[in-house]
Amino acid sequence: MSEWARENVPLLTALSSVAALAVVFGAVGGAIPSVLLPRASDAVLAAIPHFNAAVSATAIGTIVLGWRAIARGDVRRHRAFMLTSFGLFTAFLGAYLYRLIHVGTTEFPGPDVVYTYLYLPFLGIHILLAIACIPFVFYALLLAATRPYEELYHTRHAQVGFVAAVLWLISFAMGIGVYVMLYHAF
Repeated sequence: MSEWARENVPLLTALSSVAALAVVFGAVGGAIPSVLLPRASDAVLAAIPHFNAAVSATAIGTIVLGWRAIARGDVRRHRAFMLTSFGLFTAFLGAYLYRLIHVGTTEFPGPDVVYTYLYLPFLGIHILLAIACIPFVFYALLLAATRPYEELYHTRHAQVGFVAAVLWLISFAMGIGVYVMLYHAF
């Protein structure tokens, strides 16, 4: 990457985070009209939550493997696993937003007491962690993209990456919990 990008990782992180969150909130808020995207079949739309649960489980695995790789000093494998994790996150988010734009939110099928005291707090924490992890993920990725790995030891990459990985892991795991409550528990 350019020297400008190298010197402006915080700015690029902020811009990337704002752009990503604008797309998410735009989709959630109905600001992205469904006519902008071709509509898949009902079977494909119905399969997206199951696909996303599999993507989330896979992402949990790649994050853990990436963490393990860097603990063993294997930078190449760490980079590959973390980039794969980011790709999985992007695939998940794209599929989720696509379905949201075309179908809307999924109504909770369980009892009201479970909805109020378990599902909503669980979903709220999942959403907050998913939002909170975005700038950490972008910052860690942008540091890695703008420097040779030897220089990363002189940055906050390890600390920020640790926070990103923890938030990502918890968010993906809670997302699977939301999926189970929506599609299997009730």
